[in-house]
Amino acid sequence: MSSAIQEVFNRFYSSYLKIHGVNSAYDKVARAIMNCKTGTLGSNATICDECGHIEIHHNSCRNRHCPNCQAIPKALWIDARKSEIVDAPYYHVVFTIPSELNGLFFANQSALYSLFHKCVAKTLLELSADKKYLGAKPGIIQVLHTWGQKLDYHPHIHCIISGGGLSPLNTFKSVDSDFFIPVWVLSKKFRGKFLALLNEEYSKGKLSCSYSIRHLLDDYNWKSFIDSLYRKEWIPFIKETFNGQGNALEYLGRYTHRIAISNSRILNVTDTDVTFKVKDYSTNQDTELTLSGVEFIRRFLMHVLPKGFVKIRNYGFLSNSIKTKCLRIIRTQTRNLKNKAELADLKTDALLLILFGIDVHLCPKCNSKKCYKIRSYHKRS
Repeated sequence: MSSAIQEVFNRFYSSYLKIHGVNSAYDKVARAIMNCKTGTLGSNATICDECGHIEIHHNSCRNRHCPNCQAIPKALWIDARKSEIVDAPYYHVVFTIPSELNGLFFANQSALYSLFHKCVAKTLLELSADKKYLGAKPGIIQVLHTWGQKLDYHPHIHCIISGGGLSPLNTFKSVDSDFFIPVWVLSKKFRGKFLALLNEEYSKGKLSCSYSIRHLLDDYNWKSFIDSLYRKEWIPFIKETFNGQGNALEYLGRYTHRIAISNSRILNVTDTDVTFKVKDYSTNQDTELTLSGVEFIRRFLMHVLPKGFVKIRNYGFLSNSIKTKCLRIIRTQTRNLKNKAELADLKTDALLLILFGIDVHLCPKCNSKKCYKIRSYHKRS
């Protein structure tokens, strides 16, 4: 049985191609979604040698944009982070860009998504180092999302930042529960950093401009554009404060492997349209939005990330080059025990049993565990 997202692509992708043409990156994602768990990518057969019952298990596509394939990667990622949570408050901060930058971002995705990550990290690290705020280097995990609730284009970065870190003398400092950097200070610092580096990229001729924003190639128009962005308020959002290692890990999981839309949000698919659930954040109420099938796919594919782009990045004491050393120092000073990853070396059948209670070796007909696997001749593409 196909999932909701598969039904959408199966019904409307051919019509989408007639209107918008083939984009190789988008096409790869679309075909992965359509082929996921259908048998096209290969299958395993489990046969019970007690009663002869056969179960067929189709391979998943494992594409990072597929709603059907995120549960196990998410669980493994969270499990691997257990040893990195420290004894301090944690904060969720969301950085957005003005909508006027959307066209430029979409035309320069790899460059500007990376610039976005870099400026957010520099803003948080520089202000955290100030003795007025924390006076230490915190641990930061940043996750890029590019969508809004209506599947529109809305680049933003979710940050999980620790309220504790290492001082220049390698002593661990922690704050109280309230977020330690004023929002207006974050706003000014981030805006200044981002626009300065963006202007530098433009001066070096590194930015592309699509037809709709070609006027920005004129130096006068570019200067007016940058000046208008300096006049706007760029307001980061302090979303939540939470304590405890379990809470931090639970919270991280909500954002790390989230994609543009989940199957559960798709309410109805007809011969022409797709209706899905949308949260109105101004009222905190759920509403419904109906789009044509082709428009739904167009919006969904806008959020396919550039090949090889790393959307989850670590900074501060969680930077890859210093993480092991910093965490050892922090645990020594806080007497915070290291939590070990429990899932890393497990095979898929063991993961399914632990995470979802699914025992692929248990015969559903006679409850015997005397089953063995037979691999098909199909190979994962």
